[in-house]
Formats: sequence, C-alpha cells, structure tokens
Amino acid sequence: MAYINLPENLPGIRGLMAFRPDTAQPLNELAEILLRNENSLSRGDRELIATYVSHLNDCFFCQNAHGGIAQHYLQCDMQFIDAIKADYEAMPISDKMKALLKIAASVQRGGKHVTPDQIERAKAAGATDMELHDTVMIAAFFCFCNRYVDGLGTDCPTDRQFYIDRGPMRAEEGYAHFDVRR
Repeated sequence: MAYINLPENLPGIRGLMAFRPDTAQPLNELAEILLRNENSLSRGDRELIATYVSHLNDCFFCQNAHGGIAQHYLQCDMQFIDAIKADYEAMPISDKMKALLKIAASVQRGGKHVTPDQIERAKAAGATDMELHDTVMIAAFFCFCNRYVDGLGTDCPTDRQFYIDRGPMRAEEGYAHFDVRR
C-alpha cells in the first residue's frame, strides 16, 4: 500500500503522475527526449539502460515496465533481458552497449564512479559524445524515478506478464502524451 493516498489501480509511477500531474508533465517530456527522440542509440538500447539501472536500484516496477518496452523494441523475450541484467558482459550484445551499461552502473553508484577508462572503452567501441551524455542522463534520471516510485511505497503488480503485455502499447504511446489511466 502506498504511503500517500494515490488513485487506485494505477501502479508505480502512473499513480504518482495522476496524483501530481503538474510534475508528471516535465518528467514525461524528459523521458520522451531521452528514450524516444531521434538518437544514434536505438530506443531498445535506451530502454535497456533504464531497465538495467532500475534493476541495480531494485525497483521492481521500473525494471519490469521498461524491461517490457525494451524486449518489445529489441524483439527478444524477458529471459534475455533478465540475462543482461544478471551478466551483460556474457551476453551477445555489442561492445558499445556493454561499455555504456558499465557507465550506467557507475552513475547508479554515484557520478564520480564514472572513470576515464570507462569513457575511453565506450569511445573505442564507437560511442559518440551524445551517446555518452544520454547514457549518463538516462542512468541519473532513472535513479530519480526509481527512488520516487519506491520512496512513496507505490503499489505494483508482481506478475511480470503485466509488464510484458503492456510493452508494445507503452512503446507505441510514448511518454509525451502518457495516459496514466492505462
């Protein structure tokens, strides 16, 4: 049960956004820019960064909500996403993505944990300055969102199929015109 009086049947951040729509709008606009706007990183890759950081923060709602979207974009199953969360270095993803996930993990621990060696590894794998910027921004933004969702004790479905089923709809709907009721 949430720590504040939130609308019923709106789990995770959706209930918080319905509770405070004036703060929801800028958050959704930032999510739209970071996760969906034109970028050399695919939408799937950016959702994967959000999923991985949410996993590191142990935010069940966000890691599964964005995992459902990532698996839709990446055309994989949730087991593949789970395997990336468990050991991305052993997974068949690009060296650039592995380097970016390492940077995202460092941001999750604290911005000063990002090292020049990590940046050089990412650049050597083909990461652009914009991709480095956006990886750090996505990681920082999801640390905020994870703490927002969990800090107010929001309710969330424990059946992961809920998130898998909603992934395609969320991917199509985007964030800028996010309908919290769905």
